[in-house]
Amino acid sequence: MTVVLQSLVVQAEAARVLQICNACRYCEGFCAVFPAMTRRLEFDAPTVHYLSHLCHHCGACLHACQYADPHEFQVNVPRVLAQVRGKTYIDMAWPSALGSLYARNGLTLSVALCLGFALFLMIAASRNVSVWGSQPVDNFYAIFPHQLMVAIFLPTLAFAVIALTMGVRRFWAETPLGPATAPAMTEAAAHALSLKYLDGGHGEGCHNEDDRWTHQRRRLHHLVFWGFMLCLASTSVATVYHYVLSWPAPYDWSTAPKVLGGLGGVAMVVGCTGLLWIRRRRDRAMSDPKQSPMDVGFVVVLLIVAASGMALALAKGTAAVPALLCLHLGSVLAFMLTMPYSKFAHGVFRSAALLKWAIERRQPLSLKAVGD
Repeated sequence: MTVVLQSLVVQAEAARVLQICNACRYCEGFCAVFPAMTRRLEFDAPTVHYLSHLCHHCGACLHACQYADPHEFQVNVPRVLAQVRGKTYIDMAWPSALGSLYARNGLTLSVALCLGFALFLMIAASRNVSVWGSQPVDNFYAIFPHQLMVAIFLPTLAFAVIALTMGVRRFWAETPLGPATAPAMTEAAAHALSLKYLDGGHGEGCHNEDDRWTHQRRRLHHLVFWGFMLCLASTSVATVYHYVLSWPAPYDWSTAPKVLGGLGGVAMVVGCTGLLWIRRRRDRAMSDPKQSPMDVGFVVVLLIVAASGMALALAKGTAAVPALLCLHLGSVLAFMLTMPYSKFAHGVFRSAALLKWAIERRQPLSLKAVGD
């Protein structure tokens, strides 16, 4: 079956399921998907794409559904919308030719990229220092000059940001809903940053496989996100120190870059480890098995980035610094290169969908069939 045909089959199944849900409306108060759904009579591909990214995969609707398996209707909103999201990542990717990387960005490839870049950097570093030597190393720039690291990582990051921006631009253009007002942007930002719709629609959290509610998934996502933001703040402050205050690294533990980076690293390690653990306890009936390697690969790469960064900080002044620096920089480079084609894009698309919903819910209700 071709990729195009697979996409059509998935979209047709999503439209069927959404039509049943739109008639039932039992889950209308669970999350933004259902009130957005009730504003429509039909569900074409752009509409299905939009609703799929509003879904936070909490599982509340599946566990409450009277038409789920073993009913003959076989309604499973979380699974079918997860399948649609997987297709949109490929279709919205920029450049388009790289969209297939979503299907291949699994655990093995992600870890292989980290280790491959780390090995390459070790070979390059061996020209300046002994990577496996016994002499303590305290200065990163004795291993890789500062300007060299900037020349490698800044263009890589710029490409990732441009690729993500172009992908979201394509997604936004599919269903234009009007201008983004300040109240709409404020609401969307609040819902995205608080992960509002991971509360299950009733404030008790997501489902485990045993049907119990839990806030673990929401809390672990917060740890990963805010840990990432703290690490980003650490890098930003260090940049100011270097270029504005003429204060180059390394820094003491009492300085802002070290404090921010240390807190962020711990949060990311705990969050990523926890997310990998709770995946084993989630209800597999609502997941898309084809996306599992991409999901796990992204979390593992992020875990390697955080853990290697923490190990590098703790190894300051020892002979382990060159090897750990190569591992950390290699994992960061792998993370940046795969950002537009990994689960990282998920958060960007979801934020755009939340903004669409914040705009739409402020507009008068006008039910129309597709094409009217």
